[in-house]
Amino acid sequence: MRIISFFILLVASVSAFANPPVETGTFNNKAIYGYDTVAYWTENKAVKGADEHVFTWKGAQWHFSSAENQALFESDPEKYAPQYGGYCAFGLANDKLVSIDEDAFQIYNGKLYLNYSKRVAKRFNEDIDYFIAEADKNYPNNVDLSF
Repeated sequence: MRIISFFILLVASVSAFANPPVETGTFNNKAIYGYDTVAYWTENKAVKGADEHVFTWKGAQWHFSSAENQALFESDPEKYAPQYGGYCAFGLANDKLVSIDEDAFQIYNGKLYLNYSKRVAKRFNEDIDYFIAEADKNYPNNVDLSF
């Protein structure tokens, strides 16, 4: 009986921990797995960030390919950061926190959206306004926004 009680307590305590607002993967604290979020805007592609250009925001380390991109982000992080902290937009539309493929992105109505894969991004784009509305509702319920 003690063992069963212990496991129930353990499961309850693990589920009580909220997910961070920025997806960083399991073994590091790099937003977008170290890719430069500003480069999506300036180069229209995923570009790996450098260890010498790092800024901490919302509990995660954001890496940039240049000092210029870092300065742009620091001046307006809300503009350049991906929606939903970099979690898969389609996943959140379906009330699930899912990692992303940094190459599966789109900029829509002035916002950056990342997805699990290019195939998922294609599905997301088929009814993008609907999926964004659903993800907007679900994101706050899945993460700890107090960062």
